[in-house]
Amino acid sequence: MRDGLPELPPVRYPRAGGDHGGNRLKYDLQGIGELAVNPLGDRIINAFFKEGEELTDFRSFIRVLARFRPMEEGKSKETGRPEPMNSRQSKLQFAFQLYDQDSDGKISRDEMLQVLRLMVGIQVTDEQLACIAERTIQEADQDGDGAISFEEFAMSVEKLNIEQKMSLRLLK
Repeated sequence: MRDGLPELPPVRYPRAGGDHGGNRLKYDLQGIGELAVNPLGDRIINAFFKEGEELTDFRSFIRVLARFRPMEEGKSKETGRPEPMNSRQSKLQFAFQLYDQDSDGKISRDEMLQVLRLMVGIQVTDEQLACIAERTIQEADQDGDGAISFEEFAMSVEKLNIEQKMSLRLLK
């Protein structure tokens, strides 16, 4: 029992015709058009699953999905309550984790290069990508450690409407 609620079994789909290793959920998520064409789609899908696992429990699934719920207009944060899963801060943390693949709390030059390669594919040379990654790190890196911390990441995207960009309208 966690949070006063009974544990729920892992989300499983029966094997049905396809060779999905029993994990139809991951297969179904890969079939969502917006995720299929998103260069970071696989990383977003993998956020639903614990490292090295092919199944997820319902609670974990909902926690990830909740980040994409649109924020309610004009609702101020109540004091003394936990940060909502769909808050700007939570959405920023989720986005940061898409870059910070080794979970060390920093986006390194190599991690930035990996994301850039996913986003632009073969349209840009490796040298150009390296320059873009280096410049991005230089512009965001306030403490001069050669990497981007979560705080630096949040400051560098502060003018972006993360609340809108990371919302699924069907969850309103």
